[in-house]
Amino acid sequence: MKRRTLLASAAVFLLTVSAAYAAVRFTVRTGEFDPSNTFLVQAEWLSGIGCPTNAHTSVGTYTDSGCPTGDATDRQNQGMLLAKTGPTANNASAFAVLDGVNGTVLTELGYDLRKPGVTPNDPRGSHCGAGAPRFNVTTQDGTTYFIGCNSPPAVVTNAGVGWMRLRWGPGVLNAFNTSGGLVNISGLTVRSISIVFDEGQDTGPDNFGLAVLDNIDVNGTLVGRGENPANNGGGRGENGGDNGDDNDQGENH
Repeated sequence: MKRRTLLASAAVFLLTVSAAYAAVRFTVRTGEFDPSNTFLVQAEWLSGIGCPTNAHTSVGTYTDSGCPTGDATDRQNQGMLLAKTGPTANNASAFAVLDGVNGTVLTELGYDLRKPGVTPNDPRGSHCGAGAPRFNVTTQDGTTYFIGCNSPPAVVTNAGVGWMRLRWGPGVLNAFNTSGGLVNISGLTVRSISIVFDEGQDTGPDNFGLAVLDNIDVNGTLVGRGENPANNGGGRGENGGDNGDDNDQGENH
């Protein structure tokens, strides 16, 4: 009887661990934090501005080598626009909340960035600063960590004509804590994740104040569309399905 109890406990443990590391299903919901009603920030999924993967054209299909894979449910080549017009000091930000990640054991984060060249520091194309666009990751113990577009630096896994794929992890997924220390957060359990864009046109090297992202990556699952009605109510990862929680971290900027 005791042996059966031990075996049952072991089975429950293995199922719990397997569930934590299973492919995460999540959606990406955009919004603006603008308490003073400055109308100088914008966040939105828009058709036709995403990274094309097997996109239909008048002369056949086209794939930018920066995104050899993508969200198979994205039928409109959507991309996520994040913009902040004017100065960085303005208390406003564009953001996106990743719904459905609560309880995920984190191993990898990333996105595709609309930018030519092979380095995120290239002044052309989307803004890629030390602070924006950045992941805000809050773990189950309430600690928040930050991963800026170029700080800590990502690995550029693919680069194309107008896009590059940025990855933090797997293995070592470094992030800054609130004290400015660099910490490997791979293997920690997540409470919430958001993407924040709060650097304006006074921030170099591009002074653009705008970025276009696509194929938001959590543990290898990609979401490349939003939740507007034209998309039947939700972005989904490559494994399909949508899920959600109500943790809104967009105002953490």
